[in-house]
Amino acid sequence: MKAMTTKKTEAQVEEMPVVARAIVPAQMTAAVLYGSEDLRVEQVDVPSLAADEVLLRVRLALTDGTDLKVWKRGYHAKMIQTPAVFGHEVVGEIVAIGKRVDQRWRIGVRVIAANSAPCLRCYHCRRGQENLCEDLLFNNGAYAEYMRIPGRIVMENMLEVPHSVDDRSAALAEPLACVLRGIHEMDVRAGDTAVVIGCGPIGLKYVRMLSRRGVRVIALARRAAPLDVARHLGAIAAINVAQTADVVGAIKALTEDGRGADSVVEAAGNPATWKQALQMVRRGGVVNFFSGLPSGTHVEIEPAAIHYAEIKLISPFHHTPRFIREALEAIRRGDISAHDFVTQEIRLADLPQAFQRMKTRSGEIKLAVRP
Repeated sequence: MKAMTTKKTEAQVEEMPVVARAIVPAQMTAAVLYGSEDLRVEQVDVPSLAADEVLLRVRLALTDGTDLKVWKRGYHAKMIQTPAVFGHEVVGEIVAIGKRVDQRWRIGVRVIAANSAPCLRCYHCRRGQENLCEDLLFNNGAYAEYMRIPGRIVMENMLEVPHSVDDRSAALAEPLACVLRGIHEMDVRAGDTAVVIGCGPIGLKYVRMLSRRGVRVIALARRAAPLDVARHLGAIAAINVAQTADVVGAIKALTEDGRGADSVVEAAGNPATWKQALQMVRRGGVVNFFSGLPSGTHVEIEPAAIHYAEIKLISPFHHTPRFIREALEAIRRGDISAHDFVTQEIRLADLPQAFQRMKTRSGEIKLAVRP
């Protein structure tokens, strides 16, 4: 971590290739992930900027399920290699602007910045599959006082936050964009019945946004508290799977003629619930395997049951610039609010202990971290 801990001089800070900047210190407090469950809050250098980049003063960052998984594993093959400053759901204020950054950006503007941006040139980008970009650029560093935003993200996936939107709600945009893209791929209709398996932050966003589209949502979870939240967010039924002997039967009993759900979202990240999802969906329905399973995991399925029932299987990954914009607009409209998702605000210094609590499912949905 030599690059992080070497102290800059004021002269070095002045040499940053910027056209405008506020007063920025040489060092900052940040949460650095070193390995599996090894997160340390320490002093590191404030990131320097290239000419097409901006520097944010982090107003607030949110925890999420992806960060929890990365903290447990100590890395993410696509998103982060340790040691590195951690976190990706952020709202911040621009404090430095590179010389080649678009002139519409100004010091003091409040923005969200997604955790990635596509190249827009590769095979997949040309086909409108920017989430599968062959050179998808990821960015982390939200759990810190300052965060560098790479030029490609500045151009494609950094948006000004409307004045009517609070910091906590604005920071929901990135995970909400993933959910909105998943719903788009499901092709749901008003009046459909959808099952959401798992009532963590992502599952609850599915509950909310599907119900806003006139879908009858049935939520499944193992604990009472998230099921109560699911009902509040629009679920017409909430089933505690720990207390239900025949979960599939209970689902079918809530559908027309016992056919099964029109669509099922698997957001629990469990091989058993992947199999269960296939048993809940009707003939001609859609199963959205949203959750990722660890590499090497195997799930047994019966191909004939899928083929002759013409079940559509999808596994939406990540977001695209279109859905980042749609997410921020949904937040502006009030379709979704941090009031229903952020359960506590903590200091950056408390983040390592907070991940330990989240590991034991102690009731948090999302935590707001203020550096």
